[in-house]
Amino acid sequence: MSTIISFTILGLFTGAAYAIAASGLVLTYTTTRVFNIAHGAFGMVMAFTFWDFSQRQGMPTWLALVLVLGVVAPGTGWLVQRFVTRGLGEGPVSVSLVVTVGLFVGLIGLAQYIWPPEPRTLPPFLPDKGVEIGDTYVTAHQIITIALSVVVAGMLYLLLNRTRIGTAMRASVDNPVLLRLFGGNPDRVASLSWAIGISLAALAGILLTPVIGLSYYDLTLLVINAYAAAMLGRLKSLPLTFVGAMGLGILQSFAVAYLPTEGFLSGMRAVVPALFLFVVIILMPQAQLRIGQVKGIVSAPLPSMSRSLVCGAGLLVLVALLATGMSDANLLLVGTAATYAMVMLSLVLLTGYGGHVSLAQFTFAGVGALAYAKLDEPNLYGLLMSALIAAGVGALVALPVLRLTGLYLALSTLAFGVLMDKLVFQADFAFGFNGTLHAERLSLLGTSISSTSGYVVVMAAFFVLMALALLLLRRGVLGRLLIAMRDSPAACGTLGLDLRWFRVGLFGISAGMAGLAGGLFAGLRGTIGAADFQLFNSLPLLLLAVVCGVTSVSGAALGGIGLMLLPVLQSSRPELAGLVFAILGFGAVALGRDPNGLANLFFGLGRRLDRRFGDVVRRAVPVLPLPRSRADDATATDIPLKEDLQEVGVHVTARG
Repeated sequence: MSTIISFTILGLFTGAAYAIAASGLVLTYTTTRVFNIAHGAFGMVMAFTFWDFSQRQGMPTWLALVLVLGVVAPGTGWLVQRFVTRGLGEGPVSVSLVVTVGLFVGLIGLAQYIWPPEPRTLPPFLPDKGVEIGDTYVTAHQIITIALSVVVAGMLYLLLNRTRIGTAMRASVDNPVLLRLFGGNPDRVASLSWAIGISLAALAGILLTPVIGLSYYDLTLLVINAYAAAMLGRLKSLPLTFVGAMGLGILQSFAVAYLPTEGFLSGMRAVVPALFLFVVIILMPQAQLRIGQVKGIVSAPLPSMSRSLVCGAGLLVLVALLATGMSDANLLLVGTAATYAMVMLSLVLLTGYGGHVSLAQFTFAGVGALAYAKLDEPNLYGLLMSALIAAGVGALVALPVLRLTGLYLALSTLAFGVLMDKLVFQADFAFGFNGTLHAERLSLLGTSISSTSGYVVVMAAFFVLMALALLLLRRGVLGRLLIAMRDSPAACGTLGLDLRWFRVGLFGISAGMAGLAGGLFAGLRGTIGAADFQLFNSLPLLLLAVVCGVTSVSGAALGGIGLMLLPVLQSSRPELAGLVFAILGFGAVALGRDPNGLANLFFGLGRRLDRRFGDVVRRAVPVLPLPRSRADDATATDIPLKEDLQEVGVHVTARG
């Protein structure tokens, strides 16, 4: 009996902290329609700030608490809403997810740069106080946490339902224009919501730190528990959110107490929140289409097939020339860049063309790599089967949430990534007792590719083939349907298009592309392990894809190179490791609203150079009319506009 009481109190304590964090998450989403993936990261940074004030600088605990919860956290929330998330709720869900994921990674990098890794401890509140309940000793810190969760839930409920400010908060998300007509200020309301939300994230982080320690990743990823509680409340009900958080805390506590410490079920102890989140998402009611909005994204220019073939051949020649004079270590880096670029091609299809976000895309690459190693068929058949297995897993992830869109699909991939990390990749039946698997290199038509240089050229060839297939799909009917689904699902529904199964197929194809890249990566490395495919690796992958251009093949190539160079830079300058991630994360925040990224800047630079110097070339070289077959394939970017020609001094006359 005493054991049950002990673990119940422990569950109530952790559930209370989850409830505080989830309440802030619900508040910001309810009033601004922005789901803050970085909610836990803000709590982590504020917990480090509280430690800095109270332990390193020697401030009294009450003063450090007042400064963090009353000044630093609200000020941060106001700045984030004012300069980062303003207006995100009115745009596509994929954009707001990418921006908040950028904040997620950027805040972790910033914390690592300001507070380099070293042992740190934060004492609980009133460490010498407590009460006895039977044979169980309950600390004052636990009592304070449970009491604060009740106070926070009650005050937020009164704020939203019994005050004019709360009425304005609820009205701002329903119709901000109408609120402005009645004298309200939606921007001020949103700033207040974010200030309160970040303060609650800070409070939850400070309350949990004495138990789990000052850890960059543990504190940040604990927000998955807040996601699960918030989803139970359907992101709008504070009472249901509170109940869900308390229930989740008790369930997790009993899982630690009664599940075995060895075997497959031992992994269940760490995935209770993710499993809870996945089940809640599956049971969510049908998602409503957001009507009255047709907001498209201006995609990068689509090259003609002739230009694509020439660029692909040029890339293969360049890789072949570079591979002849490189060491094996550098060749492994080039092959790794090709792997990242292929996985980013899957994001071009899923995010750039389809408008859906996957937070565990590198997990699908891990499924393909694991299947390739387990099948022990180092040939095209084994590689194809690995891709098909990954595609089937991707379709299964999307299948339970067939009725849902946007945010719920992204969170389902997040839960799937956590489940794969804890239950599959770290299990003995996956990578063995030593945590690694051996994989043979691919053979083509019975010819084994033993040299690293030859294998890298083959990987580059697969990238080019995948890119050409992606461009062919984009130019066809399916590509136009993808763009329509991305820009306005409501318009597609009005036209009678049932996109649910199409969405499942899209997830499956995207996961299959990532699985193909994972199989090639396994052959390149020779040995693979669970650490190669951790969930956190998927977040920089997504951010580099967005920064470099998630709507173009060129952006995927640039992103693969950039992601390969990140660990190289970190190993050469370890003191800048956190700063590199901070730059990456906040760079994604800056470019998140333009998914064409850096690749689009290069395209624009090329067009400006053509306008400035193109007249010299056109006067020196006579322009011949295109044959009819080529004219049919040419895109608008191949034929100058009349205004562009006149701008550089070329006189155009009408004919006919």
